[in-house]
Amino acid sequence: MIRFEHVSKKYKNGTTAIDSLDVEIKQGEFFVFIGPSGSGKTTSLKMINQLIPLSEGMIYIDGKRITDYDIHELRYNIGYVLQQIALFPHMTIEENIMIVPEMKKWPKDKMKQRAYDLLEMVGLDPAIYAKRKPNQLSGGEQQRVGVIRALAADPDIILMDEPFSALDPISREKLQDDLLAWKGNLKKTTVFVTHDMQEALKLADRICIMKDGKMVQVGTPHELIHSPINEFVQQFVGSKKEQWDYAFHLQDVLFSFKQGNDENIPSVSISSSLQDVMEKLSENERLKVESDGEVLGYIDRQAVIQYMSSRLQERGITNG
Repeated sequence: MIRFEHVSKKYKNGTTAIDSLDVEIKQGEFFVFIGPSGSGKTTSLKMINQLIPLSEGMIYIDGKRITDYDIHELRYNIGYVLQQIALFPHMTIEENIMIVPEMKKWPKDKMKQRAYDLLEMVGLDPAIYAKRKPNQLSGGEQQRVGVIRALAADPDIILMDEPFSALDPISREKLQDDLLAWKGNLKKTTVFVTHDMQEALKLADRICIMKDGKMVQVGTPHELIHSPINEFVQQFVGSKKEQWDYAFHLQDVLFSFKQGNDENIPSVSISSSLQDVMEKLSENERLKVESDGEVLGYIDRQAVIQYMSSRLQERGITNG
């Protein structure tokens, strides 16, 4: 879907921001760039939609060079979510969401329906929020609008540049959980930049760890944790291993056992650790897993035990 081929970015003052980057992002994948400050992660993202021009090499989207696309069409077909939410203050929420569809000359009724559908998807009642101005929303609500504005014209690619880093910890964790719930249905190729390893491990299908403009290692969260290529990766991932294991187990078990709703079943949050879930399962046969009041799926003790057993066998084979 997106391929970096020997891509470099060098500035006139002699600074090399990106040094011969080769990486391929698969269609429908949630791909995260992460690294220390100055590692080149944001530069890599911004080169995809030509906000930063390449110095050497080439980026391909669906096998076509990005320089062969009309730059306006390229950007209209790539959703972009910023850290600074950048909603237009004088426009309503509905109008903010409809900006790119309007540029693409969608019919008014189609634009309105799309805006309302997206607001409902992120838990913002259109009857309440559509006509509000951005300053009438909380930071977390504004960032939700920022995300769905990027989705409004149904692009194949979404770029997200540290979208949650300016939020308070509670709002940030809530949006991470929501993004996990949404991404399975959206099926968008998503390129996400963060400096937070826990966030990367929680959200990513694969992660590219960068340092000094170079790719150090690309892999799944499991691969980076259990097979780090060097000491830098090991230390960078290091302290998040136990937290990731809990979240990863719960997420995998949950989506393997999705069922109908039942109000009598006790609930846990999608962000709950495996330890918390196991304690509740010692008192209950089954739990429903929720995000913002929405039931995402169900787990039971037998499913968790079976899954943990399979992971232990996997690690035994891997380490043998």
